[in-house]
Amino acid sequence: MNESNRRPVHEIRFGAVKVVIWRNATANGHMFNVTAARLYKENDAWKESSGFGVDDLLVLSRALGDAFAWIHAQRAPAPQPLNPDV
Repeated sequence: MNESNRRPVHEIRFGAVKVVIWRNATANGHMFNVTAARLYKENDAWKESSGFGVDDLLVLSRALGDAFAWIHAQRAPAPQPLNPDV
């Protein structure tokens, strides 16, 4: 199944910058992939570009950092309750 016929598990937007996180099932468990796009309007239609201008780079960096943190949180083991007897 390719990315065009399934839904992302998470999306991060800052203005015209969008970062999308996809979950893929593999033989070794789930793996995450990230795609980034810059949104722009041409005539009356919204389009996406994989190119970024210099003014987009810090925003893209922030969005990718947030994606990294979100993926890391998904992969972290669930916290275990403290055992007062230990």
